[in-house]
Amino acid sequence: MKVYMETLGCPKNFNDTQVACGIMEQAGIEIAETAEEAAVIILNTCGFINDAKKESIERIFELAELKGERRLVMAGCLSQRYSAELAAEMPEVDCFIGVNDYQRLPQILAGLTEQGENERNQVRGCPEKELRLLPRKLADNPYSATLKIAEGCDNRCAYCVIPDIRGHFRSKRREDVISEARLLAERGCRELILIAQDVTLYGRDLYGRLALPELLRDLCRIEGIRWIRLMYCYEDRITDELIEVMAGEEKICHYIDIPIQHACDRVLKAMRRRSSAASIRETIARLKAAIPDIHIRTTLITGFPGESEEAFAELLDFVEEMRFARLGVFAYSQEENTPAGCMPQQIAQELKEQRAEMIMRRQLDISLQINREKIGQTLEVLVEEEDEDGSYIGRTRYDAPEIDDAVIFTSARTLTPGMIVNVLIEDAFDYDLTGKEV
Repeated sequence: MKVYMETLGCPKNFNDTQVACGIMEQAGIEIAETAEEAAVIILNTCGFINDAKKESIERIFELAELKGERRLVMAGCLSQRYSAELAAEMPEVDCFIGVNDYQRLPQILAGLTEQGENERNQVRGCPEKELRLLPRKLADNPYSATLKIAEGCDNRCAYCVIPDIRGHFRSKRREDVISEARLLAERGCRELILIAQDVTLYGRDLYGRLALPELLRDLCRIEGIRWIRLMYCYEDRITDELIEVMAGEEKICHYIDIPIQHACDRVLKAMRRRSSAASIRETIARLKAAIPDIHIRTTLITGFPGESEEAFAELLDFVEEMRFARLGVFAYSQEENTPAGCMPQQIAQELKEQRAEMIMRRQLDISLQINREKIGQTLEVLVEEEDEDGSYIGRTRYDAPEIDDAVIFTSARTLTPGMIVNVLIEDAFDYDLTGKEV
């Protein structure tokens, strides 16, 4: 049997797909490169916000047009969240599985042709109590890889359905994280990107303490790993010990992703966030004092219910004050079965999007200023691809793949993806740098 699996959504979804493909391969199932050559097509979906749900539905219908004699499976967050409704509305899909069902995939696929109508919904509600080290199917040259250190979330923000989809927070045992990291290094991985719904909470459920700093020290000892990047960190759990490790360990990128969502205390309280504008300022000040070149990425939400003009002005001023090196904005998505979805003072979609656009326009100038400060510097760049004109595209320690800035540069020699080279930055734009290898 040949199976093609496609992924939508965040890096955590891509990690799940690699695990699912690894499990299938271990069971003797061949992973196809294209949908056309496969007997089964699986789409790993995102169900976090309305735009992501719409993209997932549109893509499943596109894949249904290729179906013919093939079987079509919907997997992931959207399927986990709406399996019963989707099964009733989408006869094109032969089977629905959720985020907790990948270990059962070989058995599910084996019985797919014999299933009756009532067996199309294979979503299991309860997640595994303990995360285990599972096989992963990696690219031929996995120079950069995510490393999931925990699953689920206990934060219960008012706008978010992730705890209902992914379950409560569970850390992966440290020895399993280290084993997986060593396997990645042996395959040629040079950059580890630590992911979870809340990376900074790592270890509290298993060890009774925030154990991310000691995990990072262990990961830094692994030969072959050059960069370690932290994503999805909660501001109130960025301890002095964590900052000390980040500042002292050469392999840890001077980069951190801290989704703050807002900067008005009244809105933060309504969102059920534990942070305040003052605590965010204090944490950022500690980071910058210990790591002067730290590049902080954040994510914001505009148009949360009750966000007044004054509250939005606070957020806009905060963006100007903090000068985040990397920033993304979502217009608030009203989700059913969330406290925020039932709140009064819902804001019109057009206004939510206008506010998001205003922040991104402001951030455009900040990003250009920060990039121009790099002109004349020589930076380490991870090579990712060769452009059509013979130049190369890569990124610095300050940039995560897919979401952050790129470096376009020339070289007098032939380079391959995964190499880390020194590049003299010669020019800067809103979201790109240009230069030459030196």
